[in-house]
Amino acid sequence: AEIWNIMLELGWPLLLGITIAGVIHMALPQGFIHRNFGGRGFKSIFKATLIGVPMPLCSCSVIPTAIGLKQDGASNGASTSFLISTPQTGVDSILVNAAFLGWPFAIFKVIVAFVTGIIGGTLVDIFEKHQGIPSSKLRERKQSSGYGSKIKEALNFGIFELLGMIYGWIILGVLLAALISILIPPGYFSNIAWISGTGGLFLMLIIALPLYVCATGSVPIAASLIAAGMAPGTALVFLMAGPASNVATIGAIFRAFGGRVLAIYLATVAVFSIFFGWLFDFVISAEHTKFIHQHPGTNWFSVVTALILIALLLFLVISNLYRKFFAGISKHEEEEMLTLNIEGMTCQHCVMNVTKALKAVPGVVSVKVSLDKNMAYVDGEVEAGALIKSVIDAGYQASAAPK
Repeated sequence: AEIWNIMLELGWPLLLGITIAGVIHMALPQGFIHRNFGGRGFKSIFKATLIGVPMPLCSCSVIPTAIGLKQDGASNGASTSFLISTPQTGVDSILVNAAFLGWPFAIFKVIVAFVTGIIGGTLVDIFEKHQGIPSSKLRERKQSSGYGSKIKEALNFGIFELLGMIYGWIILGVLLAALISILIPPGYFSNIAWISGTGGLFLMLIIALPLYVCATGSVPIAASLIAAGMAPGTALVFLMAGPASNVATIGAIFRAFGGRVLAIYLATVAVFSIFFGWLFDFVISAEHTKFIHQHPGTNWFSVVTALILIALLLFLVISNLYRKFFAGISKHEEEEMLTLNIEGMTCQHCVMNVTKALKAVPGVVSVKVSLDKNMAYVDGEVEAGALIKSVIDAGYQASAAPK
């Protein structure tokens, strides 16, 4: 019953969010993001943050995008501001935040993501001497041939790329939120003084930094914690630090940008998660949050959207299981096809990026990418060097696998 109640709240804002994300993706010209972050200085940092805040990318999929920015000549400052601001929120996350936690919370979180992105990028520009890649070494930008109709393109991005990227974490978030609501009585945390103070903020930061949660899937968990009496500011730390950082992200940033940028990145996320969590509790009193996460009355619209969302999640789960267990590569096919080792893939969104990059190479007939094996299998008359270059341009690492 609790899972169904959460789905009633989650359905319409998430579906609306992925629809808006699909429309944005469809409307932006190919290469628009990459072309607008070149050079050092506040202007490029501001633009990177401004576009990063509504961009619906999680902390693992934002890494290849940010690497792509750097390869196109963006400064480390602009790339870092994008890295910090993008995974904390997005159009889908904003709407889900408003539905579960109220518009004051959602707006405050957007402001926080914007400010931390600006500060992190500025600090990198100050302390990092990297000037970006010379224009003579910038990669060529490919012109997209499109997906056919604009509606198909928007739906493909919204459902298969965006929802397909985060569906597992949404399911996990809903299940954990339901368990918290059942197992922890309302007001339980309000009886433990230190959890609502500075100690709670630091404890949540330690838990959230290495943890992988997406900005949307983490909202039901935060709402259940607040309903159990946790201070909203402590939950805000979870919603900031959790999506912005995890173990995989930390390693990828170190490899792509170096130790100095990583240190600034982590310091910005940690310090300002604590600061804004404290500020939120200072500005918004408990009286303004006591009605948060009250389940709404059932109506036909919320029921229909909840059922649509459940159907989409089941479809994505079944499709993923089919790809994993029944759509593999036979031994004969593996011997006949050109095989690449791929590094840097962490989710199905990464698989889609690598697949798209390989299919864009002239001469490629078919592509199969395995996340479990970190391998790509390519059929066609094409040189391995061209395939490797395309994968690297997409923000990943590739090498020819020995037969």
